[in-house]
Amino acid sequence: MEKRIRITQIKGTIRTLPMHRANIAALGLHGIGTVTEKNLNPAIEGMIRKVNHLIKIEDI
Repeated sequence: MEKRIRITQIKGTIRTLPMHRANIAALGLHGIGTVTEKNLNPAIEGMIRKVNHLIKIEDI
């Protein structure tokens, strides 16, 4: 079974790179305080690594 994580957006995407905005949207986040739960896999890990300054990650 894959590991589940909870991702919370803690900072806005104004004045960030377009690639970072795209990663935030692909993670299912659309504003400060939004939360989503995902299965941790290599693709999600890569997206998290790019935008780790904008999000908070918790294990479920």
